[in-house]
Amino acid sequence: MKPVGAPIIQKKPTLEGKADSLALAIAAAKTAEENNGTEILIMDMTGITALFDYFVIATGTSQRQLNAISDEIQHCLERDLNDTRRSNHSVERSSWIVLDYGNVVVHIFDEETRAFYSLETLWADAPHIDWRAEAAK
Repeated sequence: MKPVGAPIIQKKPTLEGKADSLALAIAAAKTAEENNGTEILIMDMTGITALFDYFVIATGTSQRQLNAISDEIQHCLERDLNDTRRSNHSVERSSWIVLDYGNVVVHIFDEETRAFYSLETLWADAPHIDWRAEAAK
């Protein structure tokens, strides 16, 4: 029995495993690329945190493009993989959009904000996935 007031720790939400998480991350990366996102990266977070499996990071050049990438990723993952985001963190004129799919977290930045926050440096221990090669398998 847990003590009263103790935090409730939940395991990752319901994807069927790391392979399904990777498929979702690859679909998000491909969709970002199809919408002219640049510097698209998938980071394997499984050995670093128990909260999620992958980060997908992409860069857009304008607010309109950031929104288009975000919208298309949401449509693609819901339509093709029957997965919906758990939350969406952004504001109307945001330079950083975060889509939380539980095991996969998608970050869409403008160039300046991506350079400032530098998630690739912050999480430098995370291996990068060659998502184009994985998608071709």
